[in-house]
Amino acid sequence: MPKGELLMRGSYKVIIQNNRVQFKLTINRNLTIIQGNSATGKTTLLDMVAAHEELGAQSGVTVSCKVPCKTISGKYWRRDLQEISSSIVFIDEGNTFVRSREFAHEAKRSSNYYVIVARESLRQLPYSVDEIYGLKNTNRTTTKYPVYSRVYTSTYRIYGDTDFRGERPELVIVEDTNSGYEFFSLLCKKSSIKCISAGGKSNICNCIMDAPENDILVIADGAAFGPEIAEAAALLRRKNIKLFLPESFEWLVLKSGLFNSKHIKDMLLNPAEHIESSKFFSWEKFFTAELIECSRDTRFRYDKSCLNEEYLNPTALAALEDTLPDLGITSH
Repeated sequence: MPKGELLMRGSYKVIIQNNRVQFKLTINRNLTIIQGNSATGKTTLLDMVAAHEELGAQSGVTVSCKVPCKTISGKYWRRDLQEISSSIVFIDEGNTFVRSREFAHEAKRSSNYYVIVARESLRQLPYSVDEIYGLKNTNRTTTKYPVYSRVYTSTYRIYGDTDFRGERPELVIVEDTNSGYEFFSLLCKKSSIKCISAGGKSNICNCIMDAPENDILVIADGAAFGPEIAEAAALLRRKNIKLFLPESFEWLVLKSGLFNSKHIKDMLLNPAEHIESSKFFSWEKFFTAELIECSRDTRFRYDKSCLNEEYLNPTALAALEDTLPDLGITSH
């Protein structure tokens, strides 16, 4: 990272307003997606950021944030992005480059956070299911004259948490083929429940559609499952599907208490404050690196490709099971 460049980590509050509308956003990660209905202000938001960037106070727009807010667009996006660092960059999906591998590569190398208005999934980017938002508007009249009322716009999370009530699934589909799958397949085997690996997040929806079973539990890394969530959610109308989307399997292990250090406890209370965007494009990568590091000189040494048998001893297994909601696949 160049000398003098700010570290981008933690949450950022952004207020963008003029005399007609105010947007309040809290940006928690390096990738935030804004979706939702038409006429909620998505285009207005981008236009206001661009106007302030070009004209400053003369635009009639004020932007309140502790880091710069920028926009990029058009065919010179790569050149423009290389000039931007330690900023929040707003992009509209109408710019076709946002769907390209080239953009994903450049964004991964940068120190920026990105807010992308995208009505459809962006398959090249590993964004979290928790960072997909819609915009909601409320009108408040600031004077006794309604013509001077301002529209106040805030965000809401589109995909909420699944309610688990312990119903036993007929089938469990696990995203990966490695340590996480080994752990969950063992739990399922103990409960005589069929468990398969999807071989990657992009295969999960096909596995759901191809399965003859109707009651299905899907387990995937929520930290990067954002591009798949809309398609998976649409399948809820066809089958009885429950989605368990923790940040990652490594996050569950860190939460289990097997590594009882102050650093791990502090990190889990507020991961965003510990995750530097220029080093970790996805939180899943961060939690993997943390687990590998903290387990390095212990009997629980972690290898993502193959689960250390120490995690399957009764005490460790019980600690890991205690981190789970009642998924219907455990004996307690």
